[in-house]
Amino acid sequence: MTTAHDALIHLMIVAATSDSAMSEKELKRITALIDRLPVFEGFDRSRLESVANDCADILNGPDGLDRVMDEAIAALPIKLQDTAYAVAVEVAAVDLFLEQEELRFLEMLRDKLSLDRLTTAAIEVAARARHRRLPS
Repeated sequence: MTTAHDALIHLMIVAATSDSAMSEKELKRITALIDRLPVFEGFDRSRLESVANDCADILNGPDGLDRVMDEAIAALPIKLQDTAYAVAVEVAAVDLFLEQEELRFLEMLRDKLSLDRLTTAAIEVAARARHRRLPS
């Protein structure tokens, strides 16, 4: 049974690995989000490795990507769908450059969630704004 915490973590992992490799920045962002966001209160950090392994097992199975997304969405209350999209975007945007695979994953997730286009656009713009740096 996938918990809401597991579901959010699965979506962050897929966002991070959708371009074939999870960068150190993406891993640090995932752990920082788990440590800071109120939605993760009560999550046992010692479970993180097993949650990540569960996600990998599902991804490597038949229809892996669709299964991860469908199971994650099914485990989340409707009111956390915007949060799910926000954490996925946050992880994907951490390196300020989205590969085609990352964009495709976010598009697929957007299509599966019960969110309007204005909400998802606002989440995307906010993530870009948070990750900008001053020009050197």
